[in-house]
Amino acid sequence: MRILIAAAGSRGDVAPYTGLGAGLREAGHDVALATTEAFAPLVREAGLDFRSLPTRPRTQGGVEGKRELMRAAAAFVTELGRGFADAVDDRTDLFLLSATTAPLGWHVAEAMGIPTVGVHLQPNAPTGAFPPNVMGARSLGRLGNRVAGRLALRMADRVYTEAVTELRSRLDLPPLAPAEMRRRQERANRPVLHGFSTALVPRPADWRAGLDVVGTWWPYVAPDRRLPADVEDFLAAGSRPVFIGFGSMGSGHGERLSELAVRALRRAGLRGILQSGSAGLAVAGDDVLTIGDVPHTLLFPRVAAVVHHAGASTAAAALRAGAPAIPVPVTADQPFWAARLAAIGAATAPIPFASLTEERLADALGRAVRQQTYARAASVAAQHMATEDGVGAVLKALDWSSRPAPGPA
Repeated sequence: MRILIAAAGSRGDVAPYTGLGAGLREAGHDVALATTEAFAPLVREAGLDFRSLPTRPRTQGGVEGKRELMRAAAAFVTELGRGFADAVDDRTDLFLLSATTAPLGWHVAEAMGIPTVGVHLQPNAPTGAFPPNVMGARSLGRLGNRVAGRLALRMADRVYTEAVTELRSRLDLPPLAPAEMRRRQERANRPVLHGFSTALVPRPADWRAGLDVVGTWWPYVAPDRRLPADVEDFLAAGSRPVFIGFGSMGSGHGERLSELAVRALRRAGLRGILQSGSAGLAVAGDDVLTIGDVPHTLLFPRVAAVVHHAGASTAAAALRAGAPAIPVPVTADQPFWAARLAAIGAATAPIPFASLTEERLADALGRAVRQQTYARAASVAAQHMATEDGVGAVLKALDWSSRPAPGPA
């Protein structure tokens, strides 16, 4: 089967699909991954065909307000929609769509008669079990959570309106609002597989048929990949260090974060490994090492704790390694994942990025490393995650390939 996966956003929004694609390829399928040019090396390293999507990842710096996020998101998806159809050819048998690309991919699938399966990294469907992941972690009660979930979908529909209008015109399709296309997908019970662990988010009982939580899709790492020699030397030189990294977050805050992190580590009496990331963390010292791109799956099992921005992928990687977390959420769905980690006991209480101080970080580091309850909870979750097979669940869903994309109702 010829399968095209479409994903866009930051590295954490794309890298999990390299592992999913590699698993599908190993099962005998011809797999391509459509994403932005910045991630072409990740795609090709996984042995997948690369298809270019016409945009660059959003720049995510410090703390942004909801209005600024909405404007940035609309500009992002409008650019993404221009030329989106060029990534798809008429030989494609199945379209796997991330949450970001689905509201565009559905229209391309309609025009080309290609079936789709959603492969999402966040729980986007309304539920009474928890609030929308983009609205924080505070429950509004079962009714309030569902109402807020529907509101979040309507907000997303507005973000995609201009992009969908342009795309349908290019595809010679009649006008159709994003909300109506979404309702068609729901009425058809189109499958959406969620690539996160039930250890963090069990499947809500009030979700419609076709929505499932299948386990995490892990970024592809070559079997012969090893940690760099300087990292191995640092690990061997003393006690287990703490990892500190903010992924695609913190742009423009590198100097402040670097100094704060080192002072907090020394205050807590701990060694540290800082990953530069978008923030540009950079510190030198006998008790601190700065690194660049290193696979979390290789490093996290060897650290004492992980300080991270609570992006879905990084949160899952730390949990898989059984490493206690100190979440420092910045924006979007990060407060949601930070709260889920804390709720299962695998993380300290989240420290919002805007409230991060040396004192708060040092205190959280001391508790995460020295109170074994956090490590035990993370280990229990890791054992649960080891029983899940996210790629296998997608393979089982491929029988939907015989069902055409829903057309006009």
